[in-house]
Amino acid sequence: MPVIVLEARDFTSPLFLVRTLEVLLSCTAFSLVASLEHEESNTFWIFCMFTWCFFFTLTLLIHILSIIQFHSLIPISWKNLTMTVAVLGALMSLSTSVLFPCNVMDHKNFLPHSVAAAVASCLTTLAYTSESFVLRTQAQEQRGYMGSLPGLLKIVQLWGGCQIITLLVENSYKLHDDSHEWKLWVSGVTCGVCLFMSVVTLMVILGDFAGRCLLPFDRLLAGFSLIGVLLYMLATVICLTKILHLRGHGQNEDTKHTGLVILETVVSSITLLAYTVDLAFSIKQLCDRSHM
Repeated sequence: MPVIVLEARDFTSPLFLVRTLEVLLSCTAFSLVASLEHEESNTFWIFCMFTWCFFFTLTLLIHILSIIQFHSLIPISWKNLTMTVAVLGALMSLSTSVLFPCNVMDHKNFLPHSVAAAVASCLTTLAYTSESFVLRTQAQEQRGYMGSLPGLLKIVQLWGGCQIITLLVENSYKLHDDSHEWKLWVSGVTCGVCLFMSVVTLMVILGDFAGRCLLPFDRLLAGFSLIGVLLYMLATVICLTKILHLRGHGQNEDTKHTGLVILETVVSSITLLAYTVDLAFSIKQLCDRSHM
């Protein structure tokens, strides 16, 4: 089978340029950080390196397959895959752009490579955001389900689960009071269940398996959204109790731990909002179909 490549004018298209920037900038970020000395049990360092490496590899594969036009041979919904990678890459790169500088300031490791890596991470976020905008400007049939508002909300839910798991792992190292260990476990199980549901939903959409589900897919999504709302309400309440406990017992001297708890609360609230709006869309869709 002959290899078909893009035409010359396609190499100057906005989509080609932003994907090239994504590959170069993410490669630059993890290469610079890999040359630095780091703590062995540094959760944020591991998270940032994994994010940069993962999206570098995934974006490079998408870029190559787009150039040689082999994506039609892959049994995956290509339009949903590209939109998911672009939006999730923007959100995850935004997280690394926040967590990596915080990690550098915490360890007082202000080196030129660290500053350059932080700048490269911020530029990577802009590149993925630009690709998301380019894909969103396409017609609905070209951007697929993940380009719609319910699809974008599911990407936010997946991002929120990844962030909270990372923050919980880091908080476990800063936990000095054993009485709060149960809160850590409850939050971890809650976010783990929701993250699993998000991954299952994403796999069904990317694989076009919606018609093969035992239950109607729209009802399954509504059920997942309802479970997510309930579980993240619990997680948000637990986060708020942590903040009240820190204030009530005068533990504000541990500013890093307090900051992590506040960040966890913010991410939980954003994810809860995403699940709530998604549930509203699912209920509206079910009601509309019942009246047809």
